[in-house]
Amino acid sequence: MRVMPRSTSARLALAVTASFLLAFVLLGIGVHYAVSAMLIQDARDLVRVDAAGLVEMYQDDGRAALLGELRDRIDADEDPDAVYALTAPDGRVVAGNVALPRHHRGARWIEFTEHRADGDLRVVAQLQRLPDGTTLLTGTRTRSQDRFLGLMLRTALAALLVAATLGALIGWLTSRWVSHRLSHLDHTAERVGSGEMALRARLDGSDDAFDRLARRFNAMLDRIQDLLDGVRHATDHIAHDLRTPLTRLRNRLEELRRREPGVEAGTQLDAAIGETDQLLHSFGALLRLARIEAQPPVHDEPMLDLSDLVRDAAELYTPIAAERGIGLTMNLPEPGVAGLRGDADQLFQMLVNLLDNAVKYAPADTEVGLGVQRERHALVLQIDDRGPGIPAAERERVFDRFHRLEAHRGSPGTGLGMSLVRAIAHRHGGHIALLDNAPGLRVRVTLGEAGG
Repeated sequence: MRVMPRSTSARLALAVTASFLLAFVLLGIGVHYAVSAMLIQDARDLVRVDAAGLVEMYQDDGRAALLGELRDRIDADEDPDAVYALTAPDGRVVAGNVALPRHHRGARWIEFTEHRADGDLRVVAQLQRLPDGTTLLTGTRTRSQDRFLGLMLRTALAALLVAATLGALIGWLTSRWVSHRLSHLDHTAERVGSGEMALRARLDGSDDAFDRLARRFNAMLDRIQDLLDGVRHATDHIAHDLRTPLTRLRNRLEELRRREPGVEAGTQLDAAIGETDQLLHSFGALLRLARIEAQPPVHDEPMLDLSDLVRDAAELYTPIAAERGIGLTMNLPEPGVAGLRGDADQLFQMLVNLLDNAVKYAPADTEVGLGVQRERHALVLQIDDRGPGIPAAERERVFDRFHRLEAHRGSPGTGLGMSLVRAIAHRHGGHIALLDNAPGLRVRVTLGEAGG
């Protein structure tokens, strides 16, 4: 069974509270011991003075005078806490108001408990052996001292309760302060992870451990930003540098196609032109993907209705689907329900990519379903087809931009289209999941805080 809490903040609060209480308990024990020792010493001083007077009387006036003095004091009961006893050598009590307790031979000071009807009382006494062989016990009951110690103990327990409450409050405030200092780093890391690469942790100028941590965190983000910028610029340069010669190559192939009317030459040139178009399309997709991944989340984008974009995309693909006998069915909510902040061009590009895949691989005379629904604070876009689908083991690899995605669907290609879809969904605070449509593929895109 786990005793310590999992939360570091809770552990910190518990540690501060425990340290506070431990310090208070140790201080209380020390004070109690010191006060108790001081009261016992005062009682001994009182007994010592009283015993010295009795011994002096014995020495001056004899044993009879001592016995008379003891009996007078016991009968007068002027000091109810005074304890006296004179015992013969055989242990018999000659005079006194208490029996001599057992003690070590030669003991000078003893402490014992007297059992009375009104309760047990502690007694501090001095033993003196007189020349005639009798033993004189002079002592005092520590009634007032014990009452004071009891009052002190009750006060300490009440103070302990206050200290426990105060310690818990201080521990909670300490953990809250630490959590508040760390929450800025956590919030910054979360927003940077969602795409706001230019964001940095705030410094308060105190140069404490949290400030130094934030400074190193910012330095790490600066380094990552520099590396990403370098990769992005290199990708842009490579794409731009290769797209120009590829465009020239395509134009020359087109020119050769016009000059070589033969069937075999035309077929080969058509294949070469198709490959060139595929390369140009891939470089264009790479550039679009790099730009989208470099953009921050869509917090400041205008509100739009996802249902309108779905209708526009379906209208665009209805003629293409109709050529193969494929019907497009839509399940859309009421106007205004599917509102969210976003980039309309990017969301439309995402819909076009998903619809293009669904229509391309759906069998003839089947249907492709498009649906939008709200789930709590998110919008869910769902596209279903009845094509060959994608094996579950390969679905995560689909989003690798250089994975041969369409090898499972019957034709060659890469995963740039799906990578672009995931990048757009991620920028809009969402994610994409590929599910089994039994048969076919179900693409489920969840878009973040809708309507916010």
